[in-house]
Order: sequence, then C-alpha cells, then structure tokens
Amino acid sequence: MAPNLHQRRPTREAPTPEDSTGDQTLKKIKIADLGDYEISIENVVYDISDFDHPGGDQIKVFGGNDVTVQYKMIHHGHSNNPAHFLSKMKKVGYVTDYECEYKFDTEFEREIKREVAKIVKGAKSFGTNGWFVRAAFYIAFHAFWQFCWCWHGSSVKYAVLLGLSQALIGLNVQHDANHGAASKKPWINDVLGYGADFIGGSKYSWIEQHWTHHAYTNHVEKDGDAISAEPMMLFNDYPLGDPRRKWYHRFQAFFFLPVLSFYWLSSVFNPQILDLQQRGTMETMNWTNKYIKTCIPIGLILRVIYVALNIVSPFVYHSAGTALFHIWIMSSVESLALSGLFSLSHNFEGADRDPTTAYRKTKEPVDWFKAQVETSSTYGSFISGYLTGGLNFQVEHHLFPRMSSSWYPYIAPKVREICAKHGVHYAWYPWIHQNFIATFTYMHRSGGGLHHFEFEALQGKA
Repeated sequence: MAPNLHQRRPTREAPTPEDSTGDQTLKKIKIADLGDYEISIENVVYDISDFDHPGGDQIKVFGGNDVTVQYKMIHHGHSNNPAHFLSKMKKVGYVTDYECEYKFDTEFEREIKREVAKIVKGAKSFGTNGWFVRAAFYIAFHAFWQFCWCWHGSSVKYAVLLGLSQALIGLNVQHDANHGAASKKPWINDVLGYGADFIGGSKYSWIEQHWTHHAYTNHVEKDGDAISAEPMMLFNDYPLGDPRRKWYHRFQAFFFLPVLSFYWLSSVFNPQILDLQQRGTMETMNWTNKYIKTCIPIGLILRVIYVALNIVSPFVYHSAGTALFHIWIMSSVESLALSGLFSLSHNFEGADRDPTTAYRKTKEPVDWFKAQVETSSTYGSFISGYLTGGLNFQVEHHLFPRMSSSWYPYIAPKVREICAKHGVHYAWYPWIHQNFIATFTYMHRSGGGLHHFEFEALQGKA
C-alpha cells in the first residue's frame, strides 16, 4: 500500500502560527506527508526520533500521524500548560490541513478532571499493590494451565481452563500495560504488554487498533472496532438502503454469540502479523513507519511460539479430530470471554452511535469527554472489576485511559454525579445481564433497521 493513501484527510486549510510570528524557517506540509518519526499535535509538527518520552517508545508507533486527540485524551495533566510540555519535543514545522472534529477543555471536562484528581492523585494513578497481586495471580494461573496443556496433553478440562486463563490475561494484565497504566516504569508496561502475544494476539496491532478506538469511539468512519465484525454483523446502525446492510443482518441477534466465538481464530491466523499494519484503522491512521517495521520480528517470533504451544502440542498427544476439538473448545472459551465483554461496552440501546454526526452537519466540534460517556456503558462494581480488569467501567476507562483500572470503582460514583449535573447520559447497569439484554436488543434493532423505521414514522414518512 502506498504510504500516502492511508488516511481520510481533512481538507480545510488551517492557519499556521508562523503566519503571525514571521517564522519562515519551519516547513509547511500536509498530514499525509509527515515523516516516519514525525507527529502533529493540532497544527504543529514535532520530530520524535530522539525524544525521550516518559512513557517509553510506544509514542513512536504513531509516527507519521496527527495525534491531537490521542495526546489530549492521555495527558490530562498537560491541559493547564500544554506549551511547557510540548516544548520538550523538537518543533520542525506545521501542517496546513489540520482539522479536528472534537473540542476539549469544556466546563464538563474540567469539572470531571478536577473532582477525580481529588480522589486519585497524579502519580498514584498507576497500578496499586492490589492490581499487581491480581496480575501475578492471573499470570501464574495461565502459566499453570499452559504447562498442563503442553506437558500432560490437551483435554476438555484443560481447554476450558486454558481458554479462560488467556482471557484473564487479556482483560487484566496486557490491557492496563499497553495503556501505559500498570506502572510509571515503561519497561514494566512493555514486558507485561507482550501478554497480548501470549494469548494469540499482537501487542503492536492491539496498540494500533485500540488507541484509535479510544480516540474515535463509535465514529462511523474511524473506529476500527465498530467495523470489526463486518460483513457478518453490523455494530454500526447504518441508514436504510446502505449497501453494507444485508438481508441476514436482521437475524444477527441470533447468531451474535456464535460469530463472536471465532474471535480467536480471526486473531491467531490474521496475516496482519506479517506487517503489523492494522487494516481496520488504515483509513484513519498510517502504520507504515520504520519503528513499526522494527517490531515485526518479535511479533512473528512470539506468534510462532504461541502456535507451537497451543495449536501444535495437542496433535502430539491425540488424533487430529480430538486435537481440533480441544483447540475449538479452548478458542471458543477465550473468544466469548473476551469479545462477549468487549461487545457490551459500546453497543447497547441508547448508545450514541456516532457522536460526530452533528459536526458533519454544522462543522461545530463536539465535546470529546461528553462523547466518551455517551458511547460507553458501565456495569457492576468491584467484583466485576477484579474479573474483567476494570473493563466493566467503560465510561471511566474512556475518560481516563491512562489511569489503572484499579481506580475506576472509586471514581465511578463521582463521574456519574457530574454527568447528571451536566445532563450527560451515563449508561450504568447494576448487573451484567442487564447490559447483555441492552446489547442483544440493540443488535436486533440495528440489524433490522428498526431505529430508522421508528424515526421515519415519527417524521410522518412511514
């Protein structure tokens, strides 16, 4: 793929600061022309090739991209004086086509950050002692069943427990680590982040897709998660007559879980491991930079190890039929435990399916903090959080993606209170089955286009 055909770019010309300062020494380029080790924030280009980022080298994954939204959503502590922090990077130019669909620093955002800061003090937002104890337990739990699977030979019992243990690693260990939220020490996050590779995924592909998802949650064009099940299922509620709608989508609530059970298969045998270019986000981001290419060998090595341990080893002890049966059970358990929970987070009745719809009509940027709340849901409390790595607190997680999940139960009541004060819809389900019902209802109604039929009826068009 040609490197400059990767992003759906804004076209409005943006004013550049040198126009007023007289600084003609810095280059003017379009976002698509950013170098491998260049990023743009708002309309300023920074060279990060020699930048010693406090969070580690993960920033270099984003070379060649505009990362305005990612920067603002991660670095909450910079909002009072962003110039001070950005001055630590080498400024090399300006982009002429910067345009952002979201706005930040609203009163709603300021109050949430101010009140949450009273509960979680800056440097304490990383993993607690309790988080590391749970992480150690889940790693040991996985290592034990992985050993049994390989040393004693696969079985139905081992398949269920190995699949569950892999899901627990994905939810509780690698997720916080790859968010840079487990520890203030980058190397700890880096090591634990490879947990994604030990459960059949890829650390770098995950970073590419997941951080894009966080920046553009439920964006109909930019959120790779929202289109990840197409064409089999639709998470996006496309207009009636849209070519992406198929006749069988009206029945998708019935085959919703069976399709999700193939999540493991689509991950382990995904050819994207060969180049680490996450296809679901290539319309939004550019993953062709040199840093990502240097990560390909480790990704391939870990994938070979995973396949040997989890797919090849059963054939050593059993016939092909029995081995495949055990692998199917293991993969289905892991798939449903992971993708089943993921699907609850942003696909439910009442979720904002595309918060930037208003922007496309009026060109008025939408409140990013408000959009994160109204596209996400929270269910349960502490116990659910301990089992899901805090991913039951999706609202809090999307507002504070660099905060360890161990803190979400403590800030959730305050977040709900502030949302109510500002008239922002906060979806909270006391029990997980209530969220599941809302998700199944949404999948049924969106698959059949029922929301659009009802809207047309209200408008007198039906």
